[in-house]
Amino acid sequence: MLSKKTQYAFHALTYLAENHSKGPILISEISQERQISLKFLENILLELKKAGVLGSKKGKGGGYYLIKSADEIALAKVIRVLDGPIALLPCVSLNYYERCENCQEEICGLNRVMADVRDNTLKVLENKTLKDILRNR
Repeated sequence: MLSKKTQYAFHALTYLAENHSKGPILISEISQERQISLKFLENILLELKKAGVLGSKKGKGGGYYLIKSADEIALAKVIRVLDGPIALLPCVSLNYYERCENCQEEICGLNRVMADVRDNTLKVLENKTLKDILRNR
């Protein structure tokens, strides 16, 4: 399940994509237009900036902006930045692998099923972008 944080991130990112021609957008404008707590949004946008999804400009005419176009921002990247692993079990995670307690991966049927779930989920999330969200509005 997507966290509220990630849902808000997608709301903010779509707003930035819809208004990219305006240049950098103030956090307060995004907060007001998407009805997201300013303090919460600040943290979200800062994480996305650190991950290379957003850029920012200080001073007059400042704010946040997308570094890449909406069709280049994979949903999987945003989810990983804010929620961590996409896999349902730590033992099948590609980026956050961790052996499950008392697990025998080599004979674990659950591991194999969850690996299939991960692969199919990633197939969708890595090939869907912010532009797909905009198209489906």
